[in-house]
Amino acid sequence: MNKLFWLALLFTLVLLVVAGCGPAPAEEIPEEESPEEEVAEPDGVSKLGLGVVTSIARSLDFNEEADILAMAQVDNIIAVASFDQQGRIVGVIIDTAQTRVAFDEEMQVSSDLDAEIRTKVELGADYGMVRASEIGKEWDEQIAALEEWMIGKTVEQVKDLALTEDGAPDDPDLVTSVTITVTDYIAALEKAASNAVDVQPGGASLGLGHNISIGKSVGYRVSNDTEILPIAQVDVVIAAGLFDDTGQIAGVIIDTAQTRVNFDVEGQVTSDRTAVYLTKKELGADYGMVRASEIGKEWDEQIAALEEWMIGKTFDQIEAMGLQESGAPDEPDLVSSVTITVTDYLVALEEAYNRAR
Repeated sequence: MNKLFWLALLFTLVLLVVAGCGPAPAEEIPEEESPEEEVAEPDGVSKLGLGVVTSIARSLDFNEEADILAMAQVDNIIAVASFDQQGRIVGVIIDTAQTRVAFDEEMQVSSDLDAEIRTKVELGADYGMVRASEIGKEWDEQIAALEEWMIGKTVEQVKDLALTEDGAPDDPDLVTSVTITVTDYIAALEKAASNAVDVQPGGASLGLGHNISIGKSVGYRVSNDTEILPIAQVDVVIAAGLFDDTGQIAGVIIDTAQTRVNFDVEGQVTSDRTAVYLTKKELGADYGMVRASEIGKEWDEQIAALEEWMIGKTFDQIEAMGLQESGAPDEPDLVSSVTITVTDYLVALEEAYNRAR
């Protein structure tokens, strides 16, 4: 019995020794974690920009055989954007003023010269794109999705957006929400970036306002034995505003796209349908106001003085501005620098303030 006990004990000890001499269990080596790619977030507004792309390409000639009356169509694509110091988009608003001036067979204006003209965003569901949309979305819904996609990107990144042959986005993040052609909207955004101006710190909300008129359009007539040919004139006053939390203006840009479409007596468009049409600010000295200015200042110089005066003020303070009978400012700080009528600019700025987001 004792002999069996000692043999069992010896066998157990041998097993323990053999086990102890075996290879140590391999240590678990933690996998090296790959660093997460940092997503750049805009770090506050540094600049404000406004871009406008204008076209008259869709204007129509009078064609009696085809029963087509003459019509001027002016498309103003508008983009206002705020940017951080790295050029990333903090906020962006895109809209289109698609304005038509119709003529009858005698080349008299048949459109209501006093009518309220709304942009595509203002029209909303009344624009009527949803009926033909393959994704069942209205124009304003699609442009909102495009704007949201742009946030945090630079203009160069936006320009790298893959497009279909029709100019619609071909990007996984947009194919189910945006099927409209976006090339002109990107061009307007690029203009906004190139025209951007420095703003005061604290700009929290961005607004776009406009005031559209066709009131200066005229039909064919003869005056003092002189033929007056038909002209469709579309004036789009635009205000881009950046407002802080207290409602004070941290940045403002005001401009006007004044576009004329000329016709001959037969109702044929004589303006260049492919021309580049510039805003008053873009025209600069070529606008030609300085010759008639009592203070010897061009339109862009006067609007720059008005914009500078607005900085740091609330809209209520601006609205309280004294005005002359002509609509020019009657403020001591402005009478020597601004003699243009400013009422339409204040209307556009009020809309920008009320719609700021």
